[in-house]
Amino acid sequence: MNKILQFIPEAQGEEFFFLEKTCEYMDEEQLRLFSSIYRTRRRDPQNVLILGILGMIIAPGLQRFYVGQIGWGIAFFFTAGFCLIGSIIDLLNYKDLALEYNQKTASEIVQMV
Repeated sequence: MNKILQFIPEAQGEEFFFLEKTCEYMDEEQLRLFSSIYRTRRRDPQNVLILGILGMIIAPGLQRFYVGQIGWGIAFFFTAGFCLIGSIIDLLNYKDLALEYNQKTASEIVQMV
């Protein structure tokens, strides 16, 4: 069984392949430490989608705040999600928002480990 799936079973698709490449030279202890930190910081794409939907109803930009894009979140909030166009685009690209955040986070954690 693949080590990444053993330690981070929720990783799928592009995230899985990125993590597999990132962690290929880690021993089991490093991988265990990496996965424990990564799993607490990881952003689930489904949560990004839910926040994007809520953002269309309640407060635009919630999905951007969730993935650490504070400036974009503020811009979405004050422009009503760029007249909802930006919010709709985020709903279509929610997996990419989560993947970008998760890749950045994984790279930071690798340097710490």
